[in-house]
Amino acid sequence: MAHGLKTMLTIGFCFNYFSAHIGATCVVQPLDLVKTRMQISGMGGAAKEYNNTFDAIGKIMRREGLLAMYKGLSAAIMRQATYTTTRLGVYTSLNDAYKQKTNKAPNLLASMGMGMMAGAIGSFVGNPSELILIRMTADGRLPVAERRNYTGFFNALFRIAREESVLSLWRGCVPTMGRAMVVNAAQLASYSQAKSYLVSSQMLQEGIGLHFTASMFSGLITTAASLPVDIAKTRIQNMKVAPGQTPPYKSTIDVIVKVIRHEGLFALWKGFTAYYGRLGPHTVLTFIILEQLNGLYNKHMGVEGSKSGL
Repeated sequence: MAHGLKTMLTIGFCFNYFSAHIGATCVVQPLDLVKTRMQISGMGGAAKEYNNTFDAIGKIMRREGLLAMYKGLSAAIMRQATYTTTRLGVYTSLNDAYKQKTNKAPNLLASMGMGMMAGAIGSFVGNPSELILIRMTADGRLPVAERRNYTGFFNALFRIAREESVLSLWRGCVPTMGRAMVVNAAQLASYSQAKSYLVSSQMLQEGIGLHFTASMFSGLITTAASLPVDIAKTRIQNMKVAPGQTPPYKSTIDVIVKVIRHEGLFALWKGFTAYYGRLGPHTVLTFIILEQLNGLYNKHMGVEGSKSGL
């Protein structure tokens, strides 16, 4: 009976978690597009295109129309279908294995380690979707003759495989995995510390208000920690490499060094507002749903308390 209930709650958690991410993706897709455009602005010594997030939104809508803000939505949804579900499945499996082996809940360091591993594996599986998303959101800024003009996720998938090779779908895989590891570790650590401080200082008590506040703080820290790696990933995945020519960037470190040299140190945090606007809602939904469903699980399993252990 207990095993069946656990299975049902796990399935329900996965469905709700995935649904929440799909819904959040539809809401924040315009910010994801703006973030990508700002990150590739200034590539190759080109002039800076946007002054800030709001300037970018205005220029994109004037030049390309309102619907342009949702370019790449199909790829964004496929990214959630591949990256999010894989990350969740791997993390759940590792978490269960840890509990069975040690007969106790994982501590913070163990959770961070499992989160980093789950993020790395999930991002490897989701890299084709990530690459296609970057290209589709960046396409509108190119001259008409240079645009890739993908009509959707599967059109892009087959064209890249045919025109550039299947392995090209995993271009930028290393920085993508690095970003996922940073995001997962930063989210877990900052959320746990924020919750602990808010409760110990008696500013907030256990509940949705605490979870919301801690997750917003977690999203802020995660944004600051992962944005430089995200910029490197974006530029590597978006670059065009003609046969016989040297690629503009060779690695994550090469991107970071060139950005600092040509655009300044703070260029590594281009699109901070848009990126936080995108990552923040996902972080809030992730932890609020996680806390509520773990509380429901503990209640039905007769476990005292309703904390997630984070």
